[in-house]
Amino acid sequence: MTTEAAAGAVDNSLLTATARPSMAAGQRWSMWAGVAISCAMLAAIVLEFRRQGFHLFEGILPRSPWFWTVMIIAYCVTPLSEWVIFRRLWSIPADGLAALMRKRVSNELLLGYLGEVQFYAWARSRAKLTAAPFGAIKDVAILYALAGNGVTMLMLVATLPMLLSVKVAVDHRAFIASVAALVIITAVPLALRRRLFSLPEGERRFVLVVHLVRIAANLLLVAYLWHMLLPHVALHFWLLLATIRQLLSRLPFLPNKDILFAGVAMLFVGTDVQMAAMIALITSITLILHLLVGAVLAALDVACA
Repeated sequence: MTTEAAAGAVDNSLLTATARPSMAAGQRWSMWAGVAISCAMLAAIVLEFRRQGFHLFEGILPRSPWFWTVMIIAYCVTPLSEWVIFRRLWSIPADGLAALMRKRVSNELLLGYLGEVQFYAWARSRAKLTAAPFGAIKDVAILYALAGNGVTMLMLVATLPMLLSVKVAVDHRAFIASVAALVIITAVPLALRRRLFSLPEGERRFVLVVHLVRIAANLLLVAYLWHMLLPHVALHFWLLLATIRQLLSRLPFLPNKDILFAGVAMLFVGTDVQMAAMIALITSITLILHLLVGAVLAALDVACA
């Protein structure tokens, strides 16, 4: 071995030796951060159970096996679509689906985007999975927001005449401000895409397509669940209502969203009482699923720490 080769070998061994403690410290930090969020999620679940009481389970659960099949599919669409994305980006293993389920529950029960922090900690704790997970998680979250905003603007064009025909007091300035804000927060990331995104263009296109399929599947499944609960209303009307509800939820400055949605729903359902009861039912069942899934996953995290 030459003198230069020997020196290079010594340098590489020194770099490896100094990198290992740093990598080990990062993995330990990631592991304990994930456990801390799981503990917080478990505490939130216990408090929610104490606040709601077990009457949350009484008298609201449909008995139809097909309803529950569709409900569980609808609940799993989001983590399954994200698993497909990260399977493409990182070759994520099957147990990554549990991490993505945990991410969704954390976002719903604790704080929005805290689930992304937990998922980042999970990815960092697995050195063989990826060396730099932050960029991919950031890009996937931004692309989902862009996909949702794009679909919302298309919905707005298609349903605007119907919204304007509903006899509900709408603040036109707030409506215009909401649309303008939606356009701006969609246009800015697109204009800065070369600096903002770290994924290659082909991967970004794949992620965007999966997000669009996810949004369409969620709308269709929610509409079908509503149709099963109130079958006297045709499925295509429920799909239109689900689309309008998605649209209203993404307009940031629009007040009285529930009132406006109830006014549109009355055109098809005939009364907002049935609509309110049905939405409350679906919301309660979703909360129950969050609590059950979150409790099992958080308990496993704490037990395995």
